[in-house]
Amino acid sequence: MKRTIMTNTDTFEQPNTGANEESLRMVSAAPVGNEPVSDEELRPHILKGFIGQPRLKAQLQLFLDAARKRDVPPDHILLAGPPGLGKTTLAMIVANELEVPIRVTSGPAIQHAGDLASILSSLDAGEVLFIDEIHRLPRAAEELLYIAMEDFRVDVMVGKGPGASSIPLTLPRFTVIGATTREGMLPSPLRARFGFTAHLDFYPHEELEKLIERSSAVLGIQLEDGAARQLAMRSRGTPRIANRLLRRVRDWAIVHDLESVRPDDVKEALALYQIDTEGLDRLDIAVLKAIVTNFNGGPVGLNNLAAMVGEESETVETVCEPYLVREGFLIRTPKGRVATRKAWEHLGITPDESAYDVNEMS
Repeated sequence: MKRTIMTNTDTFEQPNTGANEESLRMVSAAPVGNEPVSDEELRPHILKGFIGQPRLKAQLQLFLDAARKRDVPPDHILLAGPPGLGKTTLAMIVANELEVPIRVTSGPAIQHAGDLASILSSLDAGEVLFIDEIHRLPRAAEELLYIAMEDFRVDVMVGKGPGASSIPLTLPRFTVIGATTREGMLPSPLRARFGFTAHLDFYPHEELEKLIERSSAVLGIQLEDGAARQLAMRSRGTPRIANRLLRRVRDWAIVHDLESVRPDDVKEALALYQIDTEGLDRLDIAVLKAIVTNFNGGPVGLNNLAAMVGEESETVETVCEPYLVREGFLIRTPKGRVATRKAWEHLGITPDESAYDVNEMS
C-alpha cells in the first residue's frame, strides 16, 4: 500500500492557542510571511529536479522504475561520496518517488544493537530506513543489520545466562539506504548486502551554476549574468557549500538594499568572509603560506604544519588537505607536505632555486 511522507510542518498547522505571553509566538514553527520553514526548501523532491550526477541519476531512475513495475520494494541502496554532494537529498527523493515513508537515523546515534532492533521492528512494509554515516555503526548493530537486510528478520535474545534463548522476529520487506563518506571503512559483509551502490562525484562549475540559479529562485535572489559563475568557482565543487555561500551573498544584498546581485557584489561579499577566487578560505591560505614562507615550499610534517597554523593536525588533514591536493595546490610525499608551483603562483610569491628543486616532484 502506498503512503505519503509526513513532514514536520504537518504538526504545526494550528497556531499557538492559550498562550499568555506574546513572546510565545516567536518560537512557533509556522512560517512567517514568505519566509521558508527551513533550508530544506532548497532540496529537490523528485529525481528530475536533482541537478548534476547525470549517470547516477539514469542508473537510479532505472533501478526505481524496475522496482515499481515489479510492485516490490527496491533492493538496498548505498550512497557513497564526500560530504555535501546530496546523499541525504537522494535518500529523500527515493522515498518520495516510491511514495513511502522514510525513517531517518545515523550510525553514531545507534549505540547498541537493541536501538537498531527497535527501529527495525517498527518498520512497515515498503518503508525506507535511511542510515547516515553507516560506517560508524557499532559492530553488534552491523551484525544485526546483516540478517535484517538479507533475511528480513531480527533475532531477539530473551533471558540471560544458560537459560537465554533467541526468538526470531519476522520483518516486513523494507529498503535500507545507507550513506557514507568513507566506503572503505564498511565491512565487506555489509557492503555486499546493498543491491545498488551509487558513487557521487564533485560537481563541475557548469552544474553548480545551474544549482545556484535554482536555489536563488527558491530564496528569492535575483542574480545577474556572471554572478552564479562567480559563486560556482568558489564552491569547491560541492552543492552544500554553494548554497551556504549563496545565503551569505543574500545577506550582503539585504544589508546593502540590492535588488539584484552582480558578479562584483559576489566578489565583495565573499571577500569579507575571506574566500578567494579558488574557493580557498582563511585556513587553506594559512596552510599554504606556512609551507611556502616558513618551510620554503616543504616538505613539512603534518604536526609541524598544524602547530604553525594553530590548528589540530586532524583538522588540517581532513578539512584542508583533500581540497588542496585535489586542486593541485599541495602534494603528499613520504617526507611530508609540499606546496606546488600552483600554490606559489596563487600566493603571488616567487620561489627561489631550492624551492624549484623541491617542487620538481609536483
